[in-house]
Amino acid sequence: MSDEGLIFDVQRFSVDDGPGIRTTVFFKGCPLRCQWCHNPESMRPRPEVFFYADRCVEQGACLSACPQDALIRGNTRVDRDACDGCGVCDDSCPFGALKVSGRYVSVDALLEEILCDRSFYASSGGGVTLSGGEPTLQLDFVIALALACRQAGVKVGLQTCGLFSWSRMQPHLDLFEFIHFDLKVIARDRHREFCGTDNGSILANARNLVEARVPVEFRMPIIPAHTDDEPNLTAVATLLNELGIDRIRLLRYHSMGEAKLSRIGRQAAPTALLSRADSSLQRATAVLAGAGLQVGV
Repeated sequence: MSDEGLIFDVQRFSVDDGPGIRTTVFFKGCPLRCQWCHNPESMRPRPEVFFYADRCVEQGACLSACPQDALIRGNTRVDRDACDGCGVCDDSCPFGALKVSGRYVSVDALLEEILCDRSFYASSGGGVTLSGGEPTLQLDFVIALALACRQAGVKVGLQTCGLFSWSRMQPHLDLFEFIHFDLKVIARDRHREFCGTDNGSILANARNLVEARVPVEFRMPIIPAHTDDEPNLTAVATLLNELGIDRIRLLRYHSMGEAKLSRIGRQAAPTALLSRADSSLQRATAVLAGAGLQVGV
């Protein structure tokens, strides 16, 4: 088991879909490349620098501070190929224009953070949720952390895109109080187009979890022009009906990820998705409910 993992955020008292007050740990690194990702900084499995252009006053202290000579003047600021995410620039900028996303932590150090809120978990029935990115990309660390939490009396939930090794995950499923499992696009060619990879293993793992009687909740982000068309919604309903699952939770699209893209050196294509989010959600709810599913939002 690994005793060090890479995370990019810990949010205390975040109201999660799991029971009670929870702390959510966000892991860095994801095998998918969903076009609508609201945490694009979670994709790369290494620390990377956010550049907030509106905070920069061109003082230039960061340029001489960077040991990799990875900082340049201008709106891009960071040479992404040269930057190793060391964080020296973060310390050198008094205006907060440069911030490192991603830090390495040990199981013991992260557990100490989590246990600061033990009294709230006990009083509310809550615990910790492991999210991402994709937590199972760092499966050894996730298992070690989950085991340490359980030994300390803290319940653990897992949120996953479903792309993981079943043979490695199966022996440890009893560590998790619940698993939130995202379903996005059922047709394989469209899943590759929108999410960057095949979904064969994802669909197989969905079946495996249900057959193993794991407490899994299926969730679906409703993304206008991507996941909300009737053939895809019908395919999701068909899959869940086949599995004997009668409910699904829908997640409304929001545009948080678009603002982050330029800050980590990626181009954000202009979209009109947000303006259609509510109507897409209403239509998806109607289609799935009409197929016999209980729909939560």
